[in-house]
Amino acid sequence: MTAGTAPPAPPGLRDPGRGGGAVGLARQRYLLRLLVRRELRARYQGSLLGLGWSYVRPAVGFTVYFLAVGVFLRMNESIEDFAVFLFSGMVLINFFTDTLHAATRAVRGNAPLIRKIYLPRELFPVASALVSAVHFVPGLVILSCGAVISGWHPSPAALGAALLGFAIVAVLGMALGLLCSAYNVFYRDFEQVVDVLGIVFTWSVPMIYPWTLVRDTLPGWALELYLANPLAIAVSLFQRCFWSPGTAGDFEFPPGMVRDGLIALVLAGALLAVAARVFDRKQTRFAEEL
Repeated sequence: MTAGTAPPAPPGLRDPGRGGGAVGLARQRYLLRLLVRRELRARYQGSLLGLGWSYVRPAVGFTVYFLAVGVFLRMNESIEDFAVFLFSGMVLINFFTDTLHAATRAVRGNAPLIRKIYLPRELFPVASALVSAVHFVPGLVILSCGAVISGWHPSPAALGAALLGFAIVAVLGMALGLLCSAYNVFYRDFEQVVDVLGIVFTWSVPMIYPWTLVRDTLPGWALELYLANPLAIAVSLFQRCFWSPGTAGDFEFPPGMVRDGLIALVLAGALLAVAARVFDRKQTRFAEEL
């Protein structure tokens, strides 16, 4: 080694404050479980119902929408088993918005811990997403019970459609959650933007109305733009599983729905990879910004 030349870095070391990506998360499984339990306890601390609120919230939300749209606007007269149709989309969109909201606030909400010790920062938004998945289960149970009452007879194809719809929402929610959580450290407006987008998501999918209403009302280019929304495809796939088997079966779903769903899943996976890379670069400045 010549004079003035820096010694080589010891093998196995990396820059401080850099995460290990998916591999780092896999190595920190125990810590991830602790964060999930901690967030669940913190959310329901001092609560009488505890996790029971995961059943109350979707039930109340469904009741409000069903009365306002189904009864007062008489949508239940034009859509067979409107209750299952509505809740099939609602349980999925609630999971997406809850994942995005929780992940966006995850890093800033754990600022005291981040300033004190180092651990992979990806753990916080991922833990928040897993907590949202826990809250998704009660809504899925309610949906399954309602579908069975309505004559649900699932087939492997229908269950596959539901799995594909869930995968799209989970991967897309995690990707956007990572991006928003990283930028929310530097620009707090992202929390407000996500709150506003939550309203848009509710009405930009065929949850309260059928997609055929968009087809029969808007021009062709607007319909293509509407169906390019991966959330719209995911909701239709969920309705294909839980709602359609209990009806007469004459409802026309978007053409090429499964194909478009697979494309949406691939694109969501690509976005997740980009989001993880952006998050890894930004997290080196989290401690000083917080």
